Amino acid sequence: MSADMKLSHTFMFVHDQDAALKFYRDVVGLEVRTDETVENEYRWLTVGPAGQPELEIGLSLIGPPVPPTDHEALHALLAKGSLQGIIFEVDDVDAKFESVRAAGAEVMQEPIDQFYGVRDCAFRDPSGNMIRFSSARSAQR
Repeated sequence: MSADMKLSHTFMFVHDQDAALKFYRDVVGLEVRTDETVENEYRWLTVGPAGQPELEIGLSLIGPPVPPTDHEALHALLAKGSLQGIIFEVDDVDAKFESVRAAGAEVMQEPIDQFYGVRDCAFRDPSGNMIRFSSARSAQR
């Protein structure tokens, strides 16, 4: 196995790229990596944390390359919040919780200590995706 392998991109489905961009940039605090329209049809929109310039999180509309027969099912799962979310490690979960909540994000879980050694909280993004903020309990106390 190659020791030089690293994650460069991951993708999340969103209903509205402009709303997702505003949330992830202005509320969560991510940087815009790429925002380009390809042939007036497809918008390649990625964001990422300042401390991880090599990582891009794509905020993608449901469409190609997903087969058209799956679009309706994915829209329904996204609307219910049933698709996998994303977790960010932060220095202070409680402070991040307060800033994201103050921006009006939908709270799923207030900060709590988890049995697996982290303190975390959870929100929904404008499309219904779960977004969590986490830190090691030892970093909090």
